[in-house]
Amino acid sequence: MPKRIPIEVELVWAGERDQTLIPLKLCSGDTVADAIDSSGILARFPEIELGKNRLGIHGRLVEIDHVLQAGDRIEIYRGLKVDPRVSRKRRARRGG
Repeated sequence: MPKRIPIEVELVWAGERDQTLIPLKLCSGDTVADAIDSSGILARFPEIELGKNRLGIHGRLVEIDHVLQAGDRIEIYRGLKVDPRVSRKRRARRGG
């Protein structure tokens, strides 16, 4: 069994009104799910639904079982309120 080495990562959630950054100390081999569990973010923000919200690391989409590396910035993305295509069509109709 490989030795588990301590690593530091960040977990980020940008709600509609505020942004939260949680620094975490985990171990090598831990996953995004482990980070979410240890952060307590789901209890703080019940609007986060892991079945709906997408996850990323430094802007790249990942799955919840993705193994973390030291320095990773885990991002929980909110759903869009308006489809970007619909928004562009509305702006085009208004002339802007």
